[in-house]
Amino acid sequence: MSLSTDTAVTVADTTLDYRGFRYLARTSTAGSSATEPLVVLGGSSQDRFSWMRYERWLLPHTTVVTLELPGYGGADALPVEHGMDFLADAVCHATEALALGRVNVFGACFGASIALRLAQRHPDHVARLMLGGTAVEISPEYTASARRWRRMVDDGQFDEMAQDMVEQFMAPPGHGKVRRQAAVARLMRQRFACLTARELAMDITHHERLLTHPWSLPGLPVSAPVLVFTGEHDTITPPEVGRRVAADLGARFTTITESDHLVQIERDSDLADLMAHFFTDRALDQLPYLNPVEHFTRT
Repeated sequence: MSLSTDTAVTVADTTLDYRGFRYLARTSTAGSSATEPLVVLGGSSQDRFSWMRYERWLLPHTTVVTLELPGYGGADALPVEHGMDFLADAVCHATEALALGRVNVFGACFGASIALRLAQRHPDHVARLMLGGTAVEISPEYTASARRWRRMVDDGQFDEMAQDMVEQFMAPPGHGKVRRQAAVARLMRQRFACLTARELAMDITHHERLLTHPWSLPGLPVSAPVLVFTGEHDTITPPEVGRRVAADLGARFTTITESDHLVQIERDSDLADLMAHFFTDRALDQLPYLNPVEHFTRT
């Protein structure tokens, strides 16, 4: 389901402040309320407009709030000593400042770490939790890549860094069929190569934040229903890692076919459909773009 062309959509940008750091919230609504408002937390290179195309599929079901937290986009830069706890608390602050009540939360990649910490620290604020491209801890391969990107930035090797980042975030040739892979690779190379000095500094700080703060705190329970997913050919946060997260949380786990870590670009309409199904408590077992859904019980 998507919005009809004559549906009135209301969009508001709100500037907020949390502990001296200015940040922004984009709130979009079409008057539909089949479920709680949805807060979207994207990856490290994303801003409040990065998920805007998803609104046409999600607004028939709920209000969509996309946050540009400290350290993202046009928000204030965030020093590396502030980790996921700080960012999760900032999300909680936004839900209260915007009077959203309990919310559904979607986190992808870096945003998944923030979303999980939010559900662990502020369980009364989270109705349902969906985590994409998540991890238990930072892998040695990612650690090496982040340090290499830092050196490339210092040496002014921006084109080489863009190519390197694309290779790290996308499945290598021959790993499996990925839809729109060549087009998405071109798009991502252009995106990384065209970062402004400010955006680049924020990106590098995000990578360094991941190296100095824990991605997750395994063992802390989450009371909300949880769905963990990734692309079936994801190599940076592979399915077996997402499965471990789901098992620790007592969550459901699945993979989206013909996609890798950048599933939100490669299969956007299908991911939006999965979000709509999960956040409105509809069955997931017969969706044609999913591999079998696995159910875990927390021990």
